[in-house]
Order: sequence, then C-alpha cells, then structure tokens
Amino acid sequence: MDIIINNASNQPLYEQIVTQIKQLIISNVLKEGEALPSMRLLAKELKISVITTKRAYEELEREGFIESVTGKGSFVSAKNPELLKEESYRIIEQYLNKVVEKAKLCGLSKQEILELLETLYD
Repeated sequence: MDIIINNASNQPLYEQIVTQIKQLIISNVLKEGEALPSMRLLAKELKISVITTKRAYEELEREGFIESVTGKGSFVSAKNPELLKEESYRIIEQYLNKVVEKAKLCGLSKQEILELLETLYD
C-alpha cells in the first residue's frame, strides 16, 4: 500500500493517511475484505508513531471504510455505494472550490468556468 506522508503539509499526518486510504478504497485499489497493514507495520514503514496510525484506522472505521477485528487486524469494509458516492462528491467539491478560488483570482466569470468544464468533460 503506497501512502506518502508530507511533513511540510498543514494537514495532520493521520488525516493524510485517512485521505489516501479512502482514495485507494474508492478507486478499488483496495478491495472489499482486503487486509490493511497492521498499525505497527504501517507506523514503521511511514516512520511515524503507532498512535498516529491508530487514530487514522479509528477514523476510517468510524466512517465505515474499514472494519477491525481484535487479534486479526483491519480489513476493507463491504462497500456501501452511497457512502462511496458521498465521499467522491466531497472530494470533487474540494477540488472545485480550489478551481473557483483560482478562477476568481484570475478574473474568470462563472460562464467561462462552466464552458471550460464542459470542454474538459467532453
């Protein structure tokens, strides 16, 4: 599992892990029932605290992306299509917010942004 930690980011380490694992699940790189690395192994690979990986796994479990079984580890949950769709919307919304901010700084109108989006989408 390829997770890249950016120590210079303003985003907390555990959130970086959560975001990347969610994206791996949404994109079907991590499949239903697939085991995740143990918290200790992931912490060792990323050279971070076990507490950080524990917090990330707890957040993923709370949001329904993984299930943890005592003594066996953590596994990708059965995919809930509505949950995945909502998470995809949230991610896209974040990107679009950045686009709108940049467009406003450049003086682009809403119509110009929509035309650009239509061109790119086709």
